[in-house]
Amino acid sequence: MAYHFSLSLLLSLLLFTYFPSNSQSNQFCEAGIGYDEVGCGISSSSTKLLIKGGTVVNAHHQEIADVYVKDGIIVAVKPNLRVGDDVKVIDATGKFVMPGGIDPHTHLAVEALNTESVDDFFSGQAAALAGGTTMHIDFVIPVNGSLIAGLKAYEKKAKKSCMDYGFHMVITKFDDIVSRDMEIMVKEKGINSFKFFLAYKGVLMVNDELLLEGLKRCKSLGALAMVHAENGDAVFEGQKRMIQLGITGPEGHALSRPPLLEGEATARAIRLAGFVNTPLYVVHVMSIDAMEEIAKARKSGQRVVGEPVVSGLALDDSGLWDSDFTTASKYVMSPPIRASGHGKALQDALSNGVLQLVGTDHCVFNSTQKASGIDDFRKIPNGVNGIEERMHLVWDLMVESGQISVTDYVRVTSTECARIFNIYPRKGAIIAGSDADIIILNPNSTFEINARSHHSRTDTNVYEGRRGKGKVEVTIAGGRVVWENNELKVVPGSGKYIEMAPFSYLFSGIDRADASYLSSLNAPVKRFKSTT
Repeated sequence: MAYHFSLSLLLSLLLFTYFPSNSQSNQFCEAGIGYDEVGCGISSSSTKLLIKGGTVVNAHHQEIADVYVKDGIIVAVKPNLRVGDDVKVIDATGKFVMPGGIDPHTHLAVEALNTESVDDFFSGQAAALAGGTTMHIDFVIPVNGSLIAGLKAYEKKAKKSCMDYGFHMVITKFDDIVSRDMEIMVKEKGINSFKFFLAYKGVLMVNDELLLEGLKRCKSLGALAMVHAENGDAVFEGQKRMIQLGITGPEGHALSRPPLLEGEATARAIRLAGFVNTPLYVVHVMSIDAMEEIAKARKSGQRVVGEPVVSGLALDDSGLWDSDFTTASKYVMSPPIRASGHGKALQDALSNGVLQLVGTDHCVFNSTQKASGIDDFRKIPNGVNGIEERMHLVWDLMVESGQISVTDYVRVTSTECARIFNIYPRKGAIIAGSDADIIILNPNSTFEINARSHHSRTDTNVYEGRRGKGKVEVTIAGGRVVWENNELKVVPGSGKYIEMAPFSYLFSGIDRADASYLSSLNAPVKRFKSTT
């Protein structure tokens, strides 16, 4: 007993020396999620790094070069750089040196169905770093419709963050107060995107009138409108139909919200955005139906961004019919994972540019939480994992198969997200002046995914047992080596909030298009009044 007490006291003194904020350190040490206790709270103290001999890959170019990092910023990218003796050197010969991944779609510490997702802004981000993602953008849910209150709640949640993050804002109602607060979010809080749910009737869902008001306000502020596209009224009807048929298990979730309802809502949102003439971002595109609507709109010249998520690319819906409820329920997400064939079509769309970037919709609940819907699929909390697995799976699915190039890989996992949300080239690039968020990927190494070794707090994994080629061996976040030799070294509170400015490249020329439209109307027509 005395031995354990003295060891604990020594560890506490060490932690206090490195990190005065004991509460943050303890969040790491007491996380209980399998991290090496020896590395508890300890990160690389070196402020200078040299990555030597790797193939540096950006979205449009690759070259063999060294990368020199100082104080969290990339200082130089050139062959055969010479530096002093006080620099940590990492040999990347034969490996790819790329921008860290940016996940545009996550839900950490989100409340749903009277519970909260098990990954918070520490555990979820730690998992991300182990998988090569160095920034994510999470969705702020308003509190009783209030954007200000919602942001305050999420700022509190994010205090334990260990990597950089940004925020999207969800809109659940629209009035003069919301309109004013949207302006505050954009001009003062660094939020340049707003999400509208066309699903989850009675909870988050908005009608067409509210969506139109929101689209107009987004346009005026230079903020990107995002939609979760499913027809919520029809889904509600589909859920009642399944219950009436006695289909209460996880398969009822998929059957109640088929692809045509995703396609309908996607088409409707695209047309309304076209009517307002503002860019639109469609989150988690899961079906051929939705993808084809995006393809048609983009072909016509409309500015629509399509975001598949890794679960939609890599999985099919067969797991929902598993005879074991725990296994089947872990696949429940919305829109649902689709039948075989949809995933390959989404991969093709990603490779030919119809879809632009890959997210995860990481939102995890453990098997006990999922079991709350054992007798009614409507009560199963929606969400799957992916924040740690995305970079590996996209490489294996898309690069190893020859569907996309290495430069395209950087584009769909990092650069395009940075461009869309207006943080490029600070993020999403390995060039002088960019943040030192870097990964080293070994194309000859292999990976295996399972719940025993992942860094998420959930006890299941929808990619259980999956193996592939191409492994992130080193992750550098803000100039700190946080993942190396399969060891994670992260510090709660070390992450930074990244403000994102409005009027990204998607808005270029919108005003000219509006002027052209107005001049084409040939109206109002001057008419003579009848004298009779």
